[in-house]
Amino acid sequence: MAELSERVIKSTQEQAVAAWITNLNQIRLDELISRLDQQDVNLAEALGELAELKNFIGDPLHILGNPTTKHGEIAEHVQVNFSNARRLIQGLDREYTFDGVGRTAPEDYLKNGLQIQSKFCNGIRATLTKVREHLENYPDFVENGGSYDIPKDQYNEIIRIINLKETNPTILNKTERNVIETIKKFEEETGLSIFDDLNASVADYKEVQQGVINNTIAKEETEIKKEDERQREEAYHNSKPTLKEGVKAVGVSAALEGGVTFCMSIAAKRKEGKKLSEFTEDDWKDIGIESGKGTLKGGIRGGAVYILSNFTATPANVASAYVTAAFGVASQAKALERGEISKEDFVINCEAVCLDVAVSAIASIAGQIIIPIPILGAVVGNVAGEFMYEICKKQAGMRSQEIIAGYYKEMEQLNQQLDIKYVKVVLEIERLLKRFTDLEKLAFDEDINKAFLASATLAIESGVDESQILKTKADIDDFFLN
Repeated sequence: MAELSERVIKSTQEQAVAAWITNLNQIRLDELISRLDQQDVNLAEALGELAELKNFIGDPLHILGNPTTKHGEIAEHVQVNFSNARRLIQGLDREYTFDGVGRTAPEDYLKNGLQIQSKFCNGIRATLTKVREHLENYPDFVENGGSYDIPKDQYNEIIRIINLKETNPTILNKTERNVIETIKKFEEETGLSIFDDLNASVADYKEVQQGVINNTIAKEETEIKKEDERQREEAYHNSKPTLKEGVKAVGVSAALEGGVTFCMSIAAKRKEGKKLSEFTEDDWKDIGIESGKGTLKGGIRGGAVYILSNFTATPANVASAYVTAAFGVASQAKALERGEISKEDFVINCEAVCLDVAVSAIASIAGQIIIPIPILGAVVGNVAGEFMYEICKKQAGMRSQEIIAGYYKEMEQLNQQLDIKYVKVVLEIERLLKRFTDLEKLAFDEDINKAFLASATLAIESGVDESQILKTKADIDDFFLN
């Protein structure tokens, strides 16, 4: 019973490690599935923003302005829908909205609750002029947290020229110098800062024109789908097993197996009748050595199970069984080399080791299925499986003994029967042999008549066809004369 308890404790600890690693792998898998499911939602919402934009430009009659100025309101919707789509595809919240904004209000849309006015005119000078005019009409607009969005290409050009003026002003051409003057005058008259109060829109001036807006949306849709693929690849990459997690698995497995071995080593010493206070230096040395071996085995187990369960199609329970079987077979191999066991014992012992760990693995898997609680199911399944296995082995042993006993009884009866038949056969052989010997003597008797008759009888006993045997004088005459 003690041996069974020790085996159950050891196998339970081994399968607990396997179940824990399985749980780590399952958490990563669950996170990947959840991330991919969420990414499906993100893609649908991002494309939904672009669908709203398509619906808006699909009816030009509802767009404010004349054919040469309708791009202004188109630019507003591009800014809102593109910006939101780019955030949604990354799993972020929307920042832009038209909610609560009148169509002719001082602001065109809101970004995180702050007012934004969009100005899209043909050329930097014209755009800055419109910004100044808007500020004249709404002088508190910027003070109240408002700002202006202008075409991306125009904003980038302004920044480029300003930086060029700071780094190498002598190479500025006439057009660039005029832009510098325009900017200087704009900042002096409005009190605004190009860097603080103006922002680049998501689109260039040409991209929001009626004739090209559909192509602009198509390009954005392509980029959104590319970003979706990048997000999915990132989710998959993050779900892969890592060195850090592997080291953690090795450490926990080593600590657990080392701890269990330590406790079992102390228990073994206590069974010898020693109290803890009576343990000698040698006793503690033995315990330390065994604990060290357990820790080393645990580390190897944790690493092997983590690698096998993540980089091959091997369940962690089975992987742990592989490791246990490998340790067991290695131990038997050493015993064979030392001459402690025979080759036949080696084979039998290895089979027993593999059967034991197979039962442990199967029981743990079954327990995890029946009790779908991480680690608990595997532990309960292993304990139940081990005890059931032991009961079956005992029952099988009893049944085997009954079968063997019956077999011996049948063999004894058969031997007795064979002995009787053997005696009869031997007696019959002796009788026939004696008769054959007697006939042989008679066949060569000095009395010709006796010899003739005996020869015929001997031929018959030897299996010669009677029609071929000369039994009488008449048979002899007929054979030689005719």
